[in-house]
Amino acid sequence: MAKRDQSFEGITQKFSRNIYATNKGRLRLAVLERDLQAWLPQPGNAAKLRVLDVGGGLGQLSMLFAQAGCEVTHTDISAEIVGEAQALHEQHGLAQHYTYHVAPLQGLPELLQQRYDIVLCHAVLEWLVDPQQALVTLKQLMHANGRLSLMFYNRDAKILANIIFGNFDYVQADLTVKKTVRMSPQQPINPNDMRQWLEALQLKVTQRTGVRCFHDYLRNRDDQKRFDELLALELRYNQQSPFVDIGRYLHWQIEHA
Repeated sequence: MAKRDQSFEGITQKFSRNIYATNKGRLRLAVLERDLQAWLPQPGNAAKLRVLDVGGGLGQLSMLFAQAGCEVTHTDISAEIVGEAQALHEQHGLAQHYTYHVAPLQGLPELLQQRYDIVLCHAVLEWLVDPQQALVTLKQLMHANGRLSLMFYNRDAKILANIIFGNFDYVQADLTVKKTVRMSPQQPINPNDMRQWLEALQLKVTQRTGVRCFHDYLRNRDDQKRFDELLALELRYNQQSPFVDIGRYLHWQIEHA
């Protein structure tokens, strides 16, 4: 059977609980918000930035840009999730800054017919059959001076975590299992592959951040509940070597070379 891109249609509530309503999700959101502060327009800047959120999920991160007065296009492959995002934005009085589309990443250039100052693509590529081609599409959506915020599931970190927890057979089997788990990314990405793909597209990484550099490696699960302390450690160390490379996710801020 041919592989298909993952969709979360019909499991929005479960997805929300697993991703957004946990310390893992809160850490991820806080790190991204810290990283992207520098991309927000300055107060009083008359020029509104156009922001595209690809696979935006519940649209929590993009609210950072909507609150700054940017024009945000929110997209996701799941109509259910897009509806939940719109409801969240309405609750916060921000829906007037948004345009919504239900569409896969691959169809966005033809659908939108425009380019953006900032493209957000977080925790999307690892769910796709062809993440390399997805990068080509993302570049098509960027202005010549546009920027891309890309977060992807780190294959190296998945190997490290499974070795730490004794899952040697799984690592020896090249991280493959007979049964696919729907809530688990089907294709963690090798950072070296990502570097080569970006270089071939003449895109450069201007900032690298590890996301969840410590949380996922804690042997004592009670320590994972110490959110404030973990967040402080994340923000202190997650742009420094060697910690930046062991984040469960990697957040790379990208521009045209």
